[in-house]
Amino acid sequence: MFSASKSNPGTLAYKFRHGATEPQRGQRKERRLHFPFRILVCGSMALWLVQLCPAFARAQTAELRVCADPNNLPFSNHREEGFENKLADLIARDLGRKVSYVWWPQRRGFIRNTLKAKRCDVVMGIPSSFEMAQPTKAYYRSSYVFVSRRDRHLDMRSFDDPALKKLRIGLHVIGDDYANTPPAQALARRGVTQNITGYSIYGDYSKENPPAALIEAVARGDVDVAIAWGPLAGYFANRASAPLKITPVSPEIDSPSLPFVFDICLGVRKEDAALRGELDKILARRKDEIDRLLRSYGLPLKSLTRSGR
Repeated sequence: MFSASKSNPGTLAYKFRHGATEPQRGQRKERRLHFPFRILVCGSMALWLVQLCPAFARAQTAELRVCADPNNLPFSNHREEGFENKLADLIARDLGRKVSYVWWPQRRGFIRNTLKAKRCDVVMGIPSSFEMAQPTKAYYRSSYVFVSRRDRHLDMRSFDDPALKKLRIGLHVIGDDYANTPPAQALARRGVTQNITGYSIYGDYSKENPPAALIEAVARGDVDVAIAWGPLAGYFANRASAPLKITPVSPEIDSPSLPFVFDICLGVRKEDAALRGELDKILARRKDEIDRLLRSYGLPLKSLTRSGR
């Protein structure tokens, strides 16, 4: 049995028994472990633990290094308030690791400067068809949605709704041509271009949650309807200054091959098959808990495909 010496808290003392009976008061002997010998003993014990159980050693030192945007709710932010932050915590606990972040704005160059540069090991949300990383099995499936004020009683569900030719439509855009997102492409196919207001998906990065500007534009009445990615729309619609209605786009594919529904996965480097395997197991094992997390953020969810890829 070990105890700290009262005369010198920086040393350890052996207190041991003599014979089969409890020693009388004053009969205990004490031997100090001096500093060099203490280092030897502790070092030997640590080496023994590592050799006996490498997983124990990894659990004490390993981190789950996450690539994330510091200003992109509902997904992630630097205060770790997004659902991807909470999912990273859940996964790290399951792995016996701690989360560490590499923060980078999620725009052109994000994967190149984070995952591919090996500064971090996992991206918490990529489409299953994403080519710059290896996807895990999907952990949710969502779609683009129409967003309108409830007091307007608009009920469009399809890009073929004739009302879209007259309404003021808000869209997230990446460039200046308004032809780079699925909703923009679907509207352009139908000749609906003159009544569109574009809102940059990046927005003013000096402000919090730049993509939320599109949803708030609907609440203020600046546009009649917005078409936005479901997780973002669902989260900010619940926090808007006026009651909003969200309706998933239908059908899920604009013939012949323009999808509005996507399976979302974790992403790792293509050579990190072992990590992907670990993550797949956690996603399957913690599925119910993950679903509750996603719903708590207002995500409009659809049933996953059978393959989950």
